[in-house]
Amino acid sequence: MQITPDTLPDLALCLMVERKRQGLSRAQAAAVCNVSTSFIRDAESDPGACSLALMVRLTRGLGIQLEATHWSSEATQDKEVKP
Repeated sequence: MQITPDTLPDLALCLMVERKRQGLSRAQAAAVCNVSTSFIRDAESDPGACSLALMVRLTRGLGIQLEATHWSSEATQDKEVKP
């Protein structure tokens, strides 16, 4: 799935479906992913309003891989980020 503002509702649905597929309640998923239960609720209803860092923690905890493509390797080699 390519994640864009338009596909965030699909992402929310995928997160909920995967959590339920694994047989996890929101509280159990929160414990596994080291996030709050309210964050699970928010991610499943409006992921666009959620912190990227916590979204990464949630997806990793559920075994979902996120990948950034077309990333410049030069940008990661520089110590300073220049505008």
